[in-house]
Amino acid sequence: MNVAIEAYDRTIRQFIPGYEEGIARAAEVVARANPRRVLDLGAGTGALAAAMLARKGVGEVALIDVDGEMLAQARVRLVAFGERAAFREQSFDAALPACDAVGASLALHHVPTMARKMALYARIHAALKPGGVFVNADVTMPAEAKLQEAAFERWAQHLVASGIETQRAREHFAEWADEDTYFPLDEELSSLRDVGFEAECVWRETPFSLVVGKKGG
Repeated sequence: MNVAIEAYDRTIRQFIPGYEEGIARAAEVVARANPRRVLDLGAGTGALAAAMLARKGVGEVALIDVDGEMLAQARVRLVAFGERAAFREQSFDAALPACDAVGASLALHHVPTMARKMALYARIHAALKPGGVFVNADVTMPAEAKLQEAAFERWAQHLVASGIETQRAREHFAEWADEDTYFPLDEELSSLRDVGFEAECVWRETPFSLVVGKKGG
Protein backbone atom coordinates (compact mmCIF):
# COMPACT_ATOMS: atom_id res chain seq x y z
CA MET A 1 0.00 0.00 0.00
CA ASN A 2 2.85 2.41 0.81
CA VAL A 3 4.34 1.63 -2.61
CA ALA A 4 1.06 2.67 -4.25
CA ILE A 5 1.04 5.98 -2.35
CA GLU A 6 4.66 6.72 -3.27
CA ALA A 7 3.98 5.92 -6.94
CA TYR A 8 0.94 8.21 -6.96
CA ASP A 9 2.91 11.03 -5.33
CA ARG A 10 5.71 10.76 -7.89
CA THR A 11 3.26 10.72 -10.80
CA ILE A 12 1.20 13.69 -9.64
CA ARG A 13 4.37 15.78 -9.33
CA GLN A 14 5.25 14.84 -12.91
CA PHE A 15 1.82 15.90 -14.11
CA ILE A 16 1.12 19.09 -12.12
CA PRO A 17 3.42 22.13 -12.06
CA GLY A 18 3.89 23.52 -8.56
CA TYR A 19 1.98 20.65 -6.97
CA GLU A 20 3.93 20.56 -3.72
CA GLU A 21 3.79 24.33 -3.22
CA GLY A 22 0.09 24.45 -4.08
CA ILE A 23 -0.74 21.78 -1.50
CA ALA A 24 1.37 23.50 1.14
CA ARG A 25 -0.26 26.87 0.50
CA ALA A 26 -3.75 25.35 0.59
CA ALA A 27 -3.01 23.70 3.94
CA GLU A 28 -1.64 26.94 5.34
CA VAL A 29 -4.76 28.90 4.35
CA VAL A 30 -6.92 26.31 6.12
CA ALA A 31 -4.70 26.32 9.22
CA ARG A 32 -4.98 30.10 9.56
CA ALA A 33 -8.73 29.63 10.12
CA ASN A 34 -8.01 27.40 13.18
CA PRO A 35 -10.73 24.95 12.12
CA ARG A 36 -11.99 22.29 14.51
CA ARG A 37 -13.44 20.25 11.63
CA VAL A 38 -12.31 20.20 8.00
CA LEU A 39 -13.75 18.35 5.01
CA ASP A 40 -11.37 17.17 2.28
CA LEU A 41 -13.44 16.62 -0.87
CA GLY A 42 -12.17 14.02 -3.32
CA ALA A 43 -9.42 13.29 -0.84
CA GLY A 44 -7.78 10.51 -2.84
CA THR A 45 -4.69 9.10 -1.13
CA GLY A 46 -4.76 11.86 1.50
CA ALA A 47 -1.95 14.20 0.46
CA LEU A 48 -3.88 17.40 1.19
CA ALA A 49 -5.33 15.94 4.38
CA ALA A 50 -1.83 15.06 5.59
CA ALA A 51 -0.60 18.58 4.89
CA MET A 52 -3.54 20.08 6.79
CA LEU A 53 -3.29 17.72 9.75
CA ALA A 54 0.41 18.52 10.11
CA ARG A 55 -0.37 22.20 10.68
CA LYS A 56 -0.96 23.70 14.10
CA GLY A 57 -4.53 24.83 14.60
CA VAL A 58 -6.21 22.13 12.51
CA GLY A 59 -8.44 19.71 14.41
CA GLU A 60 -10.15 16.79 12.66
CA VAL A 61 -10.06 16.26 8.89
CA ALA A 62 -12.83 14.15 7.34
CA LEU A 63 -11.70 12.68 4.03
CA ILE A 64 -14.57 12.29 1.54
CA ASP A 65 -14.13 10.23 -1.62
CA VAL A 66 -16.28 7.93 -3.71
CA ASP A 67 -13.34 5.57 -4.28
CA GLY A 68 -12.93 3.15 -1.38
CA GLU A 69 -9.55 1.93 -2.61
CA MET A 70 -8.15 5.46 -2.56
CA LEU A 71 -9.49 5.97 0.97
CA ALA A 72 -7.82 2.72 2.01
CA GLN A 73 -4.50 4.15 0.84
CA ALA A 74 -5.25 7.39 2.68
CA ARG A 75 -5.76 5.42 5.90
CA VAL A 76 -2.20 4.11 5.56
CA ARG A 77 -0.78 7.59 4.89
CA LEU A 78 -2.61 9.15 7.85
CA VAL A 79 -2.25 6.43 10.46
CA ALA A 80 0.04 8.62 12.57
CA PHE A 81 -2.75 11.18 13.01
CA GLY A 82 -5.02 8.67 14.72
CA GLU A 83 -8.62 9.73 15.30
CA ARG A 84 -7.98 13.21 13.89
CA ALA A 85 -8.44 11.64 10.44
CA ALA A 86 -11.93 10.35 9.59
CA PHE A 87 -13.05 8.68 6.36
CA ARG A 88 -16.36 8.88 4.48
CA GLU A 89 -17.02 6.97 1.26
CA GLN A 90 -19.53 9.18 -0.57
CA SER A 91 -19.94 11.37 -3.64
CA PHE A 92 -19.86 15.15 -4.02
CA ASP A 93 -23.64 15.08 -4.52
CA ALA A 94 -24.37 13.85 -0.98
CA ALA A 95 -25.17 16.30 1.81
CA LEU A 96 -22.12 17.73 3.55
CA PRO A 97 -21.86 17.89 7.35
CA ALA A 98 -21.29 21.16 9.19
CA CYS A 99 -17.65 22.21 9.25
CA ASP A 100 -15.23 25.10 9.72
CA ALA A 101 -13.23 24.59 6.52
CA VAL A 102 -13.38 22.66 3.26
CA GLY A 103 -10.42 21.73 1.07
CA ALA A 104 -10.12 20.11 -2.34
CA SER A 105 -7.09 19.32 -4.45
CA LEU A 106 -7.23 18.19 -8.08
CA ALA A 107 -10.68 16.74 -7.49
CA LEU A 108 -13.38 19.17 -8.55
CA HIS A 109 -12.34 19.19 -12.21
CA HIS A 110 -14.28 15.92 -12.36
CA VAL A 111 -17.51 17.93 -12.03
CA PRO A 112 -18.50 18.23 -15.72
CA THR A 113 -20.64 21.39 -15.81
CA MET A 114 -20.53 24.76 -14.10
CA ALA A 115 -24.18 24.38 -13.09
CA ARG A 116 -23.33 21.26 -11.10
CA LYS A 117 -20.20 22.91 -9.75
CA MET A 118 -22.18 25.92 -8.54
CA ALA A 119 -24.62 23.56 -6.81
CA LEU A 120 -21.63 21.96 -5.06
CA TYR A 121 -20.25 25.37 -4.13
CA ALA A 122 -23.65 26.26 -2.66
CA ARG A 123 -23.62 23.05 -0.56
CA ILE A 124 -20.10 23.86 0.63
CA HIS A 125 -21.17 27.38 1.57
CA ALA A 126 -24.19 26.02 3.47
CA ALA A 127 -22.05 23.46 5.34
CA LEU A 128 -19.49 26.03 6.46
CA LYS A 129 -19.98 27.86 9.71
CA PRO A 130 -19.84 31.68 9.57
CA GLY A 131 -16.24 32.75 8.98
CA GLY A 132 -15.39 29.40 7.41
CA VAL A 133 -13.03 28.97 4.47
CA PHE A 134 -13.01 26.89 1.29
CA VAL A 135 -9.76 26.21 -0.59
CA ASN A 136 -9.66 24.63 -4.03
CA ALA A 137 -6.32 23.75 -5.63
CA ASP A 138 -7.07 22.70 -9.19
CA VAL A 139 -6.46 23.24 -12.88
CA THR A 140 -8.04 26.25 -14.58
CA MET A 141 -7.88 27.10 -18.27
CA PRO A 142 -8.56 30.31 -20.23
CA ALA A 143 -11.64 30.33 -22.46
CA GLU A 144 -9.94 32.18 -25.33
CA ALA A 145 -8.37 29.72 -27.77
CA LYS A 146 -4.92 31.30 -28.11
CA LEU A 147 -4.50 31.76 -24.37
CA GLN A 148 -5.70 28.22 -23.77
CA GLU A 149 -3.19 26.80 -26.24
CA ALA A 150 -0.41 28.78 -24.58
CA ALA A 151 -1.43 27.38 -21.18
CA PHE A 152 -1.46 23.82 -22.52
CA GLU A 153 1.95 24.38 -24.13
CA ARG A 154 3.40 25.58 -20.83
CA TRP A 155 1.86 22.58 -19.12
CA ALA A 156 3.33 20.25 -21.75
CA GLN A 157 6.77 21.75 -21.15
CA HIS A 158 6.48 20.80 -17.48
CA LEU A 159 5.59 17.21 -18.39
CA VAL A 160 8.54 16.99 -20.78
CA ALA A 161 10.89 18.45 -18.18
CA SER A 162 9.62 15.76 -15.80
CA GLY A 163 10.68 13.00 -18.17
CA ILE A 164 7.57 12.49 -20.31
CA GLU A 165 8.02 12.48 -24.10
CA THR A 166 6.54 15.44 -25.96
CA GLN A 167 4.03 13.37 -27.94
CA ARG A 168 2.99 11.47 -24.84
CA ALA A 169 2.43 14.74 -22.97
CA ARG A 170 -0.14 15.83 -25.53
CA GLU A 171 -1.72 12.38 -25.50
CA HIS A 172 -2.23 12.73 -21.75
CA PHE A 173 -4.25 15.90 -22.28
CA ALA A 174 -6.51 14.13 -24.78
CA GLU A 175 -7.01 11.17 -22.43
CA TRP A 176 -7.76 13.35 -19.43
CA ALA A 177 -10.36 15.29 -21.43
CA ASP A 178 -12.66 12.26 -21.23
CA GLU A 179 -13.16 12.84 -17.50
CA ASP A 180 -11.75 16.29 -16.72
CA THR A 181 -13.28 19.72 -17.31
CA TYR A 182 -11.20 22.85 -16.74
CA PHE A 183 -13.06 26.14 -16.39
CA PRO A 184 -11.56 29.64 -16.66
CA LEU A 185 -10.29 31.13 -13.42
CA ASP A 186 -12.61 34.15 -13.74
CA GLU A 187 -15.60 31.83 -14.09
CA GLU A 188 -14.59 29.88 -11.01
CA LEU A 189 -14.30 33.06 -8.96
CA SER A 190 -17.58 34.43 -10.28
CA SER A 191 -19.40 31.21 -9.44
CA LEU A 192 -18.10 31.23 -5.89
CA ARG A 193 -19.18 34.83 -5.44
CA ASP A 194 -22.61 34.07 -6.86
CA VAL A 195 -23.28 31.53 -4.08
CA GLY A 196 -22.12 33.92 -1.35
CA PHE A 197 -18.35 33.55 -0.99
CA GLU A 198 -15.74 36.27 -0.92
CA ALA A 199 -13.41 34.70 -3.47
CA GLU A 200 -9.90 35.28 -4.77
CA CYS A 201 -7.03 33.43 -6.40
CA VAL A 202 -4.12 33.57 -3.96
CA TRP A 203 -1.50 31.63 -5.95
CA ARG A 204 -1.02 30.24 -9.44
CA GLU A 205 1.50 28.24 -11.43
CA THR A 206 -0.10 27.61 -14.81
CA PRO A 207 -2.35 25.68 -15.00
CA PHE A 208 -2.53 24.99 -11.23
CA SER A 209 -4.53 27.61 -9.31
CA LEU A 210 -5.32 28.02 -5.63
CA VAL A 211 -8.72 29.65 -5.14
CA VAL A 212 -9.97 30.67 -1.72
CA GLY A 213 -13.60 31.35 -0.77
CA LYS A 214 -14.47 32.89 2.59
CA LYS A 215 -17.90 32.81 4.17
CA GLY A 216 -18.96 36.00 5.85
CA GLY A 217 -19.68 36.30 9.54
